[in-house]
Amino acid sequence: MIRFSVLDLAPIAEGSSAADALANSVDLARHAEGWGFHRFWLAEHHNMPGIASAATAVLIGHVAAKTSAIRVGAGGIMLPNHAPLVVAEQFGTLATLHPDRIDLGLGRAPGTDMATARALRRGLDNGEGFPNDVLELISYLDDPQTGQVVRAIPGAGTRVPVWILGSSLYGAQLAAHLGLPYAFASHFAPAALDHALAVYRETFKPSSHLDKPRFMLALNVFAADTDEEGLFLKSSMQLAFANLRTGQPGPLPRPVKNISEHIDPSMMPHIDHALACTAAGSPETVREQLKGFIARYAPDEVIVTGQIHDHSARLKSFEIAAYVLKSF
Repeated sequence: MIRFSVLDLAPIAEGSSAADALANSVDLARHAEGWGFHRFWLAEHHNMPGIASAATAVLIGHVAAKTSAIRVGAGGIMLPNHAPLVVAEQFGTLATLHPDRIDLGLGRAPGTDMATARALRRGLDNGEGFPNDVLELISYLDDPQTGQVVRAIPGAGTRVPVWILGSSLYGAQLAAHLGLPYAFASHFAPAALDHALAVYRETFKPSSHLDKPRFMLALNVFAADTDEEGLFLKSSMQLAFANLRTGQPGPLPRPVKNISEHIDPSMMPHIDHALACTAAGSPETVREQLKGFIARYAPDEVIVTGQIHDHSARLKSFEIAAYVLKSF
């Protein structure tokens, strides 16, 4: 059976609050653990009115404390926003509190706009220092070396598993070069997926961390009793993309019928392309769509997400996804 996991953006739905979003994330994690999901990852975003996971490490600790077995981690931490030592200390602390349950996915995008990136007080180097920062961070989590002047305490010796995240060839090349597992952001930026995956698998160098490539495929899932209802749930994410593309990010919109009547026709092809790696509809439809993605990309693991406005509908969608994925 293929491993399957959850990527949660802690969505702040229209008409609700950040407190609601955080409570819903914990509730989803508890259910996901019972449904057999392997990991529960949260993503770092800043200055986003529709996402409540800005303090990602804090929320990971809260979710891990409210669950008992599921792995909890970052999908991911945007490393250019942070000093590697601070991230190592945070995740070393999490791993000390929750042994063998913490993951650390790393991305090189700021996860926000440039004004907010400046407010985070980090240098804007366009990610040029990312490879060195990754190596520095890993060194803090590995066993300490003789004469090592700076150590992460807690952190040293925890060997928290590090993943490289990406949506381009850059991340694929770096993950392959360092011999690290690789997760592709195909749930919102699938354009380079085929090429990046080929590069990763063909150029992978075994390391002390991994002896062969390990690839995670990210997919959106909007599952419901019927195809019509699944597409209705999907409309919230389509509207959120439209709002983001027009510079008007906000809470996750309520779903609508006839989505084409609510989005500029010139924008729909761009949204459809961004969300191409999506399964939406009844359990039977979702099964066939997921089966197609898995057959094409042969991932070692699938991580599913779904920006769904109604929390009970979101729970049902993930439950259906788990039921379907258990059959592969």
